[in-house]
Amino acid sequence: MSWIISDREYNKEKIESNGNKYLLANGYMGYRGTLEEYTKEQYTGCILAGLYDQVDGKWREPVNSPNGMYVKIYCDGESLTVLDNNLQEHNQSLDIKYALVQRNTIFAKKDNQVTIKSERFLSVDDVHLLCLKYSFTTTKNCKITIETGIDGDVWDINGPHLREINSGVTDDILSLKAVTNELQKQIVIAEIVEFDYGQQSIEQTTDKIFRKIELDAAAGAAYEFIKYVAVYTDNDKKSDLTQACLETLTGSSELGYAKCLARHKMIWAARWAKADIVIEGDPEAQLALRYSIYHLLAAAPTHTDSLSIPARGLSSQVYKGAIFWDTELYMLPFFIYTNPEIARNIVNYRINTLAGARRKAKEYGYRGAYYAWESQDTGDDACTHFNITDVFTGRPMRTYFRDKQIHISADVVYGIWNYYHVTGDFSILFEGGAEVILECARFYYSYSYFNRDTGNYEILDVTGPDEYHERVNNNAYTNLMAKYVVGVAIKVLGILKIENQQVYETLFEELDYGTDYVNICDYYENLYIPEPDSDTQIIEQFDSYFKLEDISIDELKGAMLESNEYLGGANGLATRTQILKQADVVLMLNLFKNMYSTQVKRANWEYYEPRTEHGSSLSSCVYAMQAAHLQKTDYAYKYFMKTATIDLTGDYKQYVGDLFIGGTHLASNGGAWLAAIFGFAGLELFEDKLQFKPSLPAGWKSMKFNLQIKGKALGVEITDDQIRVTAQGSLKVEV
Repeated sequence: MSWIISDREYNKEKIESNGNKYLLANGYMGYRGTLEEYTKEQYTGCILAGLYDQVDGKWREPVNSPNGMYVKIYCDGESLTVLDNNLQEHNQSLDIKYALVQRNTIFAKKDNQVTIKSERFLSVDDVHLLCLKYSFTTTKNCKITIETGIDGDVWDINGPHLREINSGVTDDILSLKAVTNELQKQIVIAEIVEFDYGQQSIEQTTDKIFRKIELDAAAGAAYEFIKYVAVYTDNDKKSDLTQACLETLTGSSELGYAKCLARHKMIWAARWAKADIVIEGDPEAQLALRYSIYHLLAAAPTHTDSLSIPARGLSSQVYKGAIFWDTELYMLPFFIYTNPEIARNIVNYRINTLAGARRKAKEYGYRGAYYAWESQDTGDDACTHFNITDVFTGRPMRTYFRDKQIHISADVVYGIWNYYHVTGDFSILFEGGAEVILECARFYYSYSYFNRDTGNYEILDVTGPDEYHERVNNNAYTNLMAKYVVGVAIKVLGILKIENQQVYETLFEELDYGTDYVNICDYYENLYIPEPDSDTQIIEQFDSYFKLEDISIDELKGAMLESNEYLGGANGLATRTQILKQADVVLMLNLFKNMYSTQVKRANWEYYEPRTEHGSSLSSCVYAMQAAHLQKTDYAYKYFMKTATIDLTGDYKQYVGDLFIGGTHLASNGGAWLAAIFGFAGLELFEDKLQFKPSLPAGWKSMKFNLQIKGKALGVEITDDQIRVTAQGSLKVEV
């Protein structure tokens, strides 16, 4: 059962985490893994990708669509819901191979048993379509009432986002229309139900429209209905959204549930053929890794190049549905190596939002492109200055995520160059990528400080990946990433000059880059990069880090007064210590492993590992990759499993202060793939060759996977004593 996630009992305490665990998504929308009878109190959500709204000065966040999958059953006038204590049996499962959720529940009502079964999917053949098959049987003759329709009273974190809600009926198709507050974007959701029994009536309220189907159910007889739901918004650029819904519903109904499901399965099978990793000898790791890959595939924007993947995917409105650096460093590599077409869409999002990055740089008094820490549809920064509330005073805390985490622009460039390096797709540079890279290089030169005493450029007053220490000087990760960006910019200009002289000259002229080119060349040669200590080989995370109090994580946590208190910020417990939130120097060593010796990498892993609190889901996979590289396979496996199972176990922080941060963890999902491919398989791609230095965990007899590199499809099989690579075309491989 290496494709099935399941629970064999009902637990009210897991309503929130199971909504993430059984999530369905198709890139256009994500439907939380809730049960059909749930409402907003149980965090039911259908999150729409790329549609944002802000109301009453609250945080801007993605819009949650009205729920067209609502179903509730009544037996002899009594509602049947798992929230009541009348369950005899319950199980729920997610087939990650085909993105299919199933449910089987038996309710005990006096001397009657009612069994409900359901199956649902979000079509990847038509991303506007949701499908539900629902059936029930009873052991005694009884009166059954089915209540199903569209519930417009939705769960919002910073809403409500919908107004002017109106419902209607056209040829037995129910519809609900609404308008967002900020941009007045229209949403239309419609549903049709196929059944051949009972009597139907329609009930409408301000924000709901339901159909009631009443019947006298015969004991032992099986009753089934099929429900199709369509969702369109103004972002779809349709002249008539209602008509678009009607066409989707009638077309799907004519095709039939079975064929709609078959088309959906066919596409998922093709996705897995490219992306699957087969592990022999460890069923637990196999399922966890496939589950991580499932979430990446489910969140991928296949229908447009104007969207990327938010930090929480399409699971909720958490983190404002924003795109962070997580996407470029932790998710994008998976797509680059398995599905370059989707990777191109994700890269194009950053190209398309360059104007927002320029506006942010100008806002802060700099030149070039300063990308948003929390990016939405326009690329303007949705991050606020007060992200966290102090649990002791109840007052908002000033944080410097938006202002000082300047490494975001370098992370964007890393993603673009990584895409180009692996795929060999020159066009990404000609079609906006080069402009982004040059503008980010210009930004770093503009931001930096030239120290006349040392003759070096320095980067002061920043926050690195370790957010527990804000506003530090010369963060090693940030400085090296800035140097990397400038080096890439110099390379890009050389490539453009050779490959496309016209683009080179046009871009150079439009950006007026003559003086900047001279400046960034000097910057590249003279930017200060913290070096390993000659005795210990340890790289100081930032200036004066070693002067901070050196205590253990247990000592730090022992001093906490509240479980949700924030450890960073101005007064957090970690700020005066060497305890860090997540991989920082170790992340840098992963990204630039060929710049440093094994001795340096080992010394820094061993120094920073016990000092890393892993307060971010981005952290464990980095330590897993480095541990595998250092042949610390037991540590690597531990961190890999922590990464890969985070959404299966629900073992993650749900609050920072009073800020709810639940939802799926796409960076962790991507991190599981990174740890498997770059850690255990030991993949490394150079300019002209591919290298594998595997370090398989104990019990792994083999791992098999496919890659796409420079337009060639590769099949790889690794065992304890053999590496087999098959390729379409020639590619130099070293082991």
